[in-house]
Amino acid sequence: MTTDQRNKELPTLRTSLPSLYEWLRTFVIGICMGSADAVPGVSGGTIALIAGIYGRLIAMITAITPERLWHLLAALVPHNNGVSVREALAVWEDIDGWFGLSLATGVVTAVIIVTRIVHILDQNYPTLLFGFFFGLIAASAIILLRELKIATVFQATAAIVGFVIAFVLSGSIEFLEGGGLLVVFSAGAIAVSAMILPGISGSLLLVILGQYTRMSTTLSQFIDALSRVVTGGPIGQLTDLGTVVVTFILGGLVGLFTISRVVRRSLDRNRRATMAFLVALVVGALRAPVETVQSEIGFSSDVIIAFVGAALIGGAVLLALDWYAVDLDLDSI
Repeated sequence: MTTDQRNKELPTLRTSLPSLYEWLRTFVIGICMGSADAVPGVSGGTIALIAGIYGRLIAMITAITPERLWHLLAALVPHNNGVSVREALAVWEDIDGWFGLSLATGVVTAVIIVTRIVHILDQNYPTLLFGFFFGLIAASAIILLRELKIATVFQATAAIVGFVIAFVLSGSIEFLEGGGLLVVFSAGAIAVSAMILPGISGSLLLVILGQYTRMSTTLSQFIDALSRVVTGGPIGQLTDLGTVVVTFILGGLVGLFTISRVVRRSLDRNRRATMAFLVALVVGALRAPVETVQSEIGFSSDVIIAFVGAALIGGAVLLALDWYAVDLDLDSI
């Protein structure tokens, strides 16, 4: 094939761009996924499954390889033949880049909005917030346990290990919250890798690791600091907060293309044992909201009533979503 023939087959920007309807549809799905991912107990992967894009999401993540990324960057770097936008577009289409960009924009938008709300509630109504989270996590555990089938000793052992890990870490929230950038990086890698799994919430893992309120607060403060810098304010706080946010994002990217693939391979090799481990994490994580309220406020009769009331509401909300949304089949994940 000659160079001219090759160029004729390469996409152009006009032919590559999706329609406005497809952009908006994917963006709205991203909004829904981001909103779910930002709340413990609800999974963005489940939203993707409901919206019918789960297979495409997994295919996109799998398609992003170092080789393709290298070809994409090489096509955009000036060399003897100049920049080849059409070569770059060909690679971009191979990794379903427009879909990923629109979806990620929706997810990020929703995460920023939801974490702002969480930050405000954490400052003013922590008992109700974490009671609500407890209800979401409990209902999520019920939904997942309903579909879980343990038939071997190995599967039971995986479940016990998962429960113990989550339960122990959930009791170390104060220690983990004070962790440095390595903890933030690890939390990002673990949480983001779980976001693509139906039924398993990335935010729930942040709660287990004691990073949920820390990251929601940091992100809200970062957005505020960014707004002040844009209007001529100081840049010092933006740099400090930005370091944490960027570290979390880098960890998330690493997790998305490494840990998530390990989880997928584990699911392919021993689906039931892997799901037993992951579901047990959810059950063990029920300790985390209780420990948070105990450490920040302390339980009294009024606190217990408020906590239980919020938990009942959270549980009812998630069970209602499960009732009207989709029957989750763990064997199909």
